[in-house]
Amino acid sequence: MTSSQHAWSTKLGRWDSYYGVIFAAVLTIVWVTSSWPERWIGGAAMLAMIPWYLLVGRPMWAGGSCSSPRAATYIAGVFVLFAAANSQNPYAWFLGFALCPQFFYVASPRLAIWAASGLNLVGWLMLVVRVHDLLTAIVSLAVAAAGVSFSVTYGGWITRIIEQSRERADVIEQLEATRGELAAVSREAGMLAERQRLAGDIHDTIAQGFTSVIMLIQAAEGEIGSDPDGARRHLRLAAETARENLADARALVTALAPAQLDGGKIDDALRRLADQAADLGAATDVEVSGSPRPLDTAAEVMLLRVSQEALANVRKHSGARQAQIRLSYAPDSVRLEICDNGMGFDPAATNGGYGLRGMRARVGEAGGQLTVRSAPGEGTSVSVEVPA
Repeated sequence: MTSSQHAWSTKLGRWDSYYGVIFAAVLTIVWVTSSWPERWIGGAAMLAMIPWYLLVGRPMWAGGSCSSPRAATYIAGVFVLFAAANSQNPYAWFLGFALCPQFFYVASPRLAIWAASGLNLVGWLMLVVRVHDLLTAIVSLAVAAAGVSFSVTYGGWITRIIEQSRERADVIEQLEATRGELAAVSREAGMLAERQRLAGDIHDTIAQGFTSVIMLIQAAEGEIGSDPDGARRHLRLAAETARENLADARALVTALAPAQLDGGKIDDALRRLADQAADLGAATDVEVSGSPRPLDTAAEVMLLRVSQEALANVRKHSGARQAQIRLSYAPDSVRLEICDNGMGFDPAATNGGYGLRGMRARVGEAGGQLTVRSAPGEGTSVSVEVPA
């Protein structure tokens, strides 16, 4: 629906019927009550209104808008034919009930009011000229005034409805345009969120995995001569980590769950992370309390990624020799805590790197809360609580 269309444009058939019924009734009255010359002249003038309406007036009405010259031309033609019919029989005045509403469809409100008033005035003057009776003139003047009042009231009502319809059409157009803009913004936001998610996944899996592989290989190089068995153990763990890293990369491509969770529970995945951290120099224990139960995949992925990032920070930054992972199941939530005995830091003095921001974002998306507690020389505690 465009702004040039309104409710009346969809109801042309009804108004055609209304106009046709009044036209047929008035034509019948004029034909029956007129003598031979007036009957044919008045009837011809009325019949001429049919093509004038169909070819000139109705197209303007159907189009929903028209220019002032075209409207004035149509109204002038109606006046001429109406005056011709009314000059032969005063009952032709009743055509005003069909003609006056048309003025408000094809012309501006001001022009339509003047035209409706003028049409009733013409009908009154024709009657006065034919009758020459004061009482009839007074009564007919009152009828004309009533007709004008009706036309003004009716026309104002029509105009308000048409304007409201056009305003609604404009609002609909604006809403459709806004909806298109919002859809574009939503797509862009979705793309940005997906890029951020992939960046976080790559940072928490592939990048951390490569770091672990490098550290394991370096540890193996230092033990090749002094402890061949230890070197082989580190190399086996490096190979296992590389395979998990490859599986994580494939999982990212196919949007599957992390390889550590494939076919297992979050508890088992955390224990494997603890084994890797212990082989890299930070002895890590896993403690599970409460009644373990399956969690939503998204929640398990979030807990695993937070644990990976927290343990990576333990290895790279804390200098800790010992860490602990605690997983607690409560009736309506799950709490994860990773603690270490490292050098600690002042959380107020730093806003964290990408890893901490990534953890907060992941936890927030899962509807949980992340808390970091630390102080210089007192170790670090990262805790996550998520509804479950």
